[in-house]
Amino acid sequence: MESSQAMRWLVLVVGILGAAGVTVGAFAAHGLEDLLVKQGLEPDEVTKRAGQCEVAVRYHMMHVLALLALACDGSNIPANRKLFASMFFVGGIALFGGGLYSMVFLGVMGHWAIVPAGGFCFIVGWLALASAAFTRQTP
Repeated sequence: MESSQAMRWLVLVVGILGAAGVTVGAFAAHGLEDLLVKQGLEPDEVTKRAGQCEVAVRYHMMHVLALLALACDGSNIPANRKLFASMFFVGGIALFGGGLYSMVFLGVMGHWAIVPAGGFCFIVGWLALASAAFTRQTP
């Protein structure tokens, strides 16, 4: 895939993930507590899940901004290196955020290990980005 086309796809992904993050964050702020109370959860569990959702949204949006920076970056970092880091950021959003979101909204707890796997993806993405600083763009 041509690098400019790949960056356009990355911008599309950023837009979709950003809209999803804002949507979940808005629902968490304005409707999550009522939903969880209607499900019959104890107040401590409602508070715990609201906190988990807040963490998920925070990391989700932080990495959407990182993806946006990669997509719009005009530096000499090769596009393939940016895309490599981006794949890990997207994977981290899916695993870390998705795992926490499913715990919060669905009460699904059996897959908890995907949350730290998502955190690991975030770390690898940041390290991949750091290593790209030592890669030169070939003319």
